[in-house]
Amino acid sequence: MESLASQARPAAVLWLAGFFQAARLHRVVSFCASSRALSIRIAQCFLLNGLIFLGSLLTLKSVVIPTLLWILPDQCNQTGGHLCEHTAAISIYSFLRSGLVEIFYVLWFYPLYVFSFILSTIWYNDIAKHALDVVKSKRLVLTRALDDHNTTETEEQPEGFDRVALGIGEQVYSILLLTIFFVEVSVIGYIPYFGKAMNFLLLSLMYAYYCFEYKWNFFAVSLHERLDFFESNWAFFAGFGAPCVLPIFFFSPLTSYGFLAILYPLFVMTAAGTQAEQVIDGLRPAHEGKLQRIPVFFVAKRLTTKVLQLFPLAQKEQ
Repeated sequence: MESLASQARPAAVLWLAGFFQAARLHRVVSFCASSRALSIRIAQCFLLNGLIFLGSLLTLKSVVIPTLLWILPDQCNQTGGHLCEHTAAISIYSFLRSGLVEIFYVLWFYPLYVFSFILSTIWYNDIAKHALDVVKSKRLVLTRALDDHNTTETEEQPEGFDRVALGIGEQVYSILLLTIFFVEVSVIGYIPYFGKAMNFLLLSLMYAYYCFEYKWNFFAVSLHERLDFFESNWAFFAGFGAPCVLPIFFFSPLTSYGFLAILYPLFVMTAAGTQAEQVIDGLRPAHEGKLQRIPVFFVAKRLTTKVLQLFPLAQKEQ
């Protein structure tokens, strides 16, 4: 097994390469200039998640809550002193104020969050499709999503119903795999001392996979190929996903969701324009040694297989 020191340099080089590829947001401008439909979808994402969702949070914190504090103060000296002897009134004010804020969340923010999540998911697929159409039309990549990865065009592929069944089976497996991986990442975040660092790394990998999955699906790359490529170049994808997950560690959950919902489609587009294999191959002379593969999805794969074993038909397809 290669020493940790020999792995540090190639990992750092690839991480930085992935980070800078994600940061090439000028591609977004190029994509939007080439596709009116893509520009509309991006504008809709900014309108819903930025102006409406984040705007509502800003209104709540800067207007609604201060107004409630003025009407229902939490300190007796704010009332001119006439309530200082009536502590029960201050408690009632606090209860009413908290109740009104909770009503605001229940009747507005939580429904808006669900609506935004569902609609944004649909829009993300449209954004990825339009961006990849632009990529394909400009011949920025070849007709394989892994940028000339080690696959052969003469490889025999199933046809008709078998191909459809295989595609559905892979989609079900992929959804279950990523769901289990998300739970795994969330649990690791609660481990003392190093849990937050591991959570950041794994979240970066997860969001990078999400960004590139649109591309791999578009070019019909098999699940085995994409997982092999991803785990073999984990440092590159960890760097790529890092800018996307930064808001999670600086803002509250709802605020971080709003920022993620705005940033995520931008990174989907940068992933569409990134020729990952060419970038990685071009960096090999720059560092010594080869990055060791890390089975990022090992636990998720094992648990996914265990779950699918409960369903004979699904197991048969796998």
